[in-house]
Amino acid sequence: MEPRSLMVRASAVAVDIVRGIRDDDLESPTPCTELNVRALVGHLAHWTGVRGHAAGLKQAPHEDRFVDGFDFTGVAGWADAYASRSAATALVWSEPDAWAGETALTGAGSGSMPARFVGGILLGEWLVHGWDLAVATGQQVAVDVDDELAAALYEDIAGKAETARRYGVFGPEVPVPADAPLFEQALGLAGRDPSWRRQRGRPVGS
Repeated sequence: MEPRSLMVRASAVAVDIVRGIRDDDLESPTPCTELNVRALVGHLAHWTGVRGHAAGLKQAPHEDRFVDGFDFTGVAGWADAYASRSAATALVWSEPDAWAGETALTGAGSGSMPARFVGGILLGEWLVHGWDLAVATGQQVAVDVDDELAAALYEDIAGKAETARRYGVFGPEVPVPADAPLFEQALGLAGRDPSWRRQRGRPVGS
């Protein structure tokens, strides 16, 4: 299946998770040890709601105040705002033109990458960081990642995991049983422990 046909579903997984985050979850730690829930929401909104949208259009991003590190949860109706931005990005990446040629996630004047590579990054942002936020806030995500999404994610991560680890994008591979669901195997390749569970009362940095 062409990845472009999966982007709306991948976005919907992340949006449902973001909508399930409560105010008292925002300071909770996540599997991304340097980011708590609040910061990870901002990261996800930046890359899948600003940079990813522009990259799909082959345009320089018009970011306004929504730079990486901005507290997106301080925006009124932030969950709905994210849902709108994420859905717009998914629609752009559902078109064949988004996957053709090269594009860039990091703005004008920066190095371009194959558009298919960038599309894979967005798929991982929605599904892997979606999982990060889900387990950090006590939600279930695996049941929402269907077999086609899991297969596309695994194929993308398997193709770039070693390079990503070399540049510090992924942590060390976490061993996962060979008979584990494909989504969990993809998480392990991305340096995630599928058994990670939230730890209440321990803010990041404690």
